Amino acid sequence: MITAADAQFYNDNGYLLVKNVFTPAEVTEMREAVERIIQKAAKSKFDGNAAWQGDYIPPEELKKLVLKGFHDVHYHEAAFTRALSHPNMVAVLSKLIGPNVQLHHSKMLVKPPEKGAAFPLHQDAPYFPHANHSMLAASVHLDDSDEENGCLRVIPGTHKEGQLPHVGSYYLNHKEYPISMGTLCEAKAGDVLFFNYLTIHGSDVNRSSRPRRNVLFQYRDPSDPPTENVHVNWGQGLMVCGENPEFRDYKPDFSLM
Repeated sequence: MITAADAQFYNDNGYLLVKNVFTPAEVTEMREAVERIIQKAAKSKFDGNAAWQGDYIPPEELKKLVLKGFHDVHYHEAAFTRALSHPNMVAVLSKLIGPNVQLHHSKMLVKPPEKGAAFPLHQDAPYFPHANHSMLAASVHLDDSDEENGCLRVIPGTHKEGQLPHVGSYYLNHKEYPISMGTLCEAKAGDVLFFNYLTIHGSDVNRSSRPRRNVLFQYRDPSDPPTENVHVNWGQGLMVCGENPEFRDYKPDFSLM
């Protein structure tokens, strides 16, 4: 699925766009699954808006923006369980992480037409820091994504800078790191953008008449221990390929209400 040169590009730049990872039929299946999740969430008490409540968009504009984000989508739809361990995904992950790859979590992000919210430049590392920084995200595109509908942007090479101070641990100072600094990663439906969790990334507002739907899977080397007990979920630790060299009982700290 990728060459040694592609893997070296990832190591040098902290990201890699891989084309045609999923077929049109597989993309359609995931789109339909996303819609079912949104509809079910809308009928529940768990529906919410994940739009960034920042200070660079005027308040009257900010309140119009929407970003639907739900975690652990593979608990809701089997299409995502198949996607996260798809042979094409495994072929890439085993070159970027190594022979042993473990799922950390999954989520979906939906930017509706004409009001899809931005997310400022940030690193994922502050959300779930790990000792050896093997963690990467695989952003699966369910729609063609370009500048107009708020495609992902990255700053190449920033994964080599280590973890940077974030505002409230969530995003970088947007005056120092405006979204326009990021390199556009335009992609087609079925493409996947892989990027290290230290790579600075973000996305602008969806100003188009088209949705921008992405499903994101976070993976790690199972030998890379978390440095904080955060972002733990029920099924964390699913092996995608290879083996877990450690035998331990995964017991997330949660209670049923």
